[in-house]
Amino acid sequence: MEAPFANRQEAGLRLAAALHEYASHDDAIVLGLPRGGVPVAYALAQQLRLPLDVFMVRKLGLPGFEELALGAIASGGVCVLNDEIVAGLPGATELIESVAAREFLELQRRESLYRNDRPPPQLQGHVVIVVDDGLATGASMRAAVAALRRNSCARIIVAIPVAPTDTCRDLRQQTDELICLIESDSFRSVGEFYEDFTQVDDDEVRGFLLGR
Repeated sequence: MEAPFANRQEAGLRLAAALHEYASHDDAIVLGLPRGGVPVAYALAQQLRLPLDVFMVRKLGLPGFEELALGAIASGGVCVLNDEIVAGLPGATELIESVAAREFLELQRRESLYRNDRPPPQLQGHVVIVVDDGLATGASMRAAVAALRRNSCARIIVAIPVAPTDTCRDLRQQTDELICLIESDSFRSVGEFYEDFTQVDDDEVRGFLLGR
């Protein structure tokens, strides 16, 4: 069966069509979640003629089963946990501290690499459109939204091509608006919804942020 999206660029353009009311909005900014969310955010921002930046988030994967999210951390020291998973783990506190410490170092590395000495964007009073290439548990996006709340944004909009129905339902309670093009009740992975889901590397992220 043909995947709904050819690639991340197409997904970004289709999200832009759903958010056309924000085109050239004076106080709106698009934030991509690295790495995979940045190409989607770039296409969206270009189409809507909005500024683009990144917002740093790192998933806390269970050691040995990294796709299983214990939670996520975001810029500003925010940590959001998946309570259902954490509750059943022996020694959960120590394990989370260890994983979070490692991921915080990677978050700092990427922040420095991607920004290249540029200061973070001023978000207070702005409409912030947060973009990823898709969600599974939604842990990373929940961490991003929680961190953005601390920035006194005027409005936080989550824009994603695809996610499980229950993830969207939970996120709608935490955001001002959620745009999801495909809500799936039979979700297995984000990649199954793309013809081309090639991994995005650091150089590509830097290129998108520089407008290349």
